[in-house]
Amino acid sequence: MPSTALVLLNRPSLAAPAHVDGAPAHRFVEPDEPLVNVLDLGVTRGDGVFETISVGYGSIQALDAHIARFAKSAGILEMPEPDADAWRDAVQAAAAAIDPVDEAYVKTIMTRGIEGDDRPTGWAYAAPALGRATARSEGIRVVLLDRGYRHDVRQTSPWLLQGAKSLSYAVNRAVIREAHRRDADDAVFVSSDGYLLEGSTSNILLRFGDRLVTPGTNLGILAGTTQGDVFDFAVTQGLEVAYELLPIAALHEADAAWLLSSVRHAAPIRAVDGTPKPIDRTFTDALNDFLLHRTK
Repeated sequence: MPSTALVLLNRPSLAAPAHVDGAPAHRFVEPDEPLVNVLDLGVTRGDGVFETISVGYGSIQALDAHIARFAKSAGILEMPEPDADAWRDAVQAAAAAIDPVDEAYVKTIMTRGIEGDDRPTGWAYAAPALGRATARSEGIRVVLLDRGYRHDVRQTSPWLLQGAKSLSYAVNRAVIREAHRRDADDAVFVSSDGYLLEGSTSNILLRFGDRLVTPGTNLGILAGTTQGDVFDFAVTQGLEVAYELLPIAALHEADAAWLLSSVRHAAPIRAVDGTPKPIDRTFTDALNDFLLHRTK
């Protein structure tokens, strides 16, 4: 079996024609085979959506939640609705095609397609997930960066596409480079009026005693599939959970904090703007054990 696999969809959306009439719903192609047209709007404009889905010990995790968020992002961008069944089959096929490993991921990408055409382009790519253990065990250093928008930007300026997981990730990559310049590993976005938002590619989770809190998705941040599963787990552990409007001071005051994402899972925050923060190692280990062994 190969270490990576790439599946190309023939008809990513039922709202658009197939690329090849009568062809199978998807086909395997070589990952290094040239496939994307230079006029594809995903390349020329970053016009598309994506998801990254964790695979733990062969089990695809939170697949339905990822497919639903994929469709929501496409809707925000006014793209054709992804065919949920076709994408689910493509993800499962890609994940099953690679060498068995403890941790892997499948990335789904749907672009608006070639400029002037009305057919989206879509593929699913599976590969091992490497190099995450250190962040989980030792924690990460974060810096706070102003996103430049008020916390209510989703209501005041919906055309800014806040809350969509789009291919336009230049800003997300730029903040990582800025974090590195500041001797940190990652960044946490804050609103221009002083509220916590999200990480560069993650949701933020705070613990206050027996309560876990995270910013609400009405702030124009991405709804977290991992965060949702963490809340479900926390309830089984007798903890309270809540979505709240959190001022910046809450991060400093919290007993512990994490960045949550599909592949890195729960990375404890060990410093904020250079100020050390305690790590709750026991709960961190419990979170990651739960996340790594999810069966759906």
